Formats: sequence, structure tokens, C-alpha cells
Amino acid sequence: MKLSTKGRYAVTAMMDLAIHDKIGPVTLADISQCQGISLSYLEQLFAKLRKQGLVEGVRGPGGGYRLARPADQITVANIITAVDENVDITRCRGHEDCQDGERCLTHELWDDLSNRLYAFLDGITLDQFANRPEVQAVAKRQDRDVNRHHFIFRRTAA
Repeated sequence: MKLSTKGRYAVTAMMDLAIHDKIGPVTLADISQCQGISLSYLEQLFAKLRKQGLVEGVRGPGGGYRLARPADQITVANIITAVDENVDITRCRGHEDCQDGERCLTHELWDDLSNRLYAFLDGITLDQFANRPEVQAVAKRQDRDVNRHHFIFRRTAA
């Protein structure tokens, strides 16, 4: 299974949002600068994430995006499926027509692996991952590297 850029970027952007969400709305420009994801691509991803009820926009000065639900209620699998990614690694996408319209010899193996992979990703919440010390250290470094002072100051002051 190869997770596409769309899925990776969506999870990365949502992690950034989850880490900074407690401080206030986060702009896509901040995420773009910090994570190295183009702003136009983020806009496309966040339209899908908003449609699936994972994020909500905040208008006006100090606006941006915030999580639509608590981070402990959003799984990595929720994010990946929200942007139309699929964790199915069968050749037939689960249709059981892998070999000349019929089920292939190894279909059940790949189907079982797909189910386990989905269960693994569905068992990891944004909150669990965002609160790992290693992840927090990377977030602080990234904020510092791009002069995201408003987050560095508020996170350490809180």
C-alpha cells in the first residue's frame, strides 16, 4: 500500500492544526509555511476536511481553521478517508475481480491486511499522536524555524 501525497499532507496538516488548536485558529498560510505544503493544495484538502466535519473555518481578524471536534475524537483513518484516500491494498479495491474478473489467489491475504491497516489507523487519534514528546519537539522546532512566534510564545506561556 502506498499512501498518496494527498493522504500524507492531510494528516500532516491536521496534526499541525491539532497541536496549535488549543491556542486559537490556525491559518492555512501558517500550515503551508511550517509544513512545506502549497497553500492551494491545502485549500483543496481543507475543503474536503470541512465537508466531512473535521475542521471549521473562523472568519475575521485572527481567523483561520480549528478542529470541528476534539482531537481525541478524530482518528488518522478519519482524515485519510475524508480526503478520498483508500487504505485498501487489494489490486481490485475489494471488488474481488482481481484476476480476469474473478477473485485472485491472494485476495484474502491483502483484504485482511487492508482491514488491519485501517483498524491501526482508526486506533490512533490526533490527540494521542500530537501529545507525544517527540512530536511536540518537532512542532516547537518547526515553529521556531519559520518564526511562528505567536505560537511559540503562547504555547510556552500557557
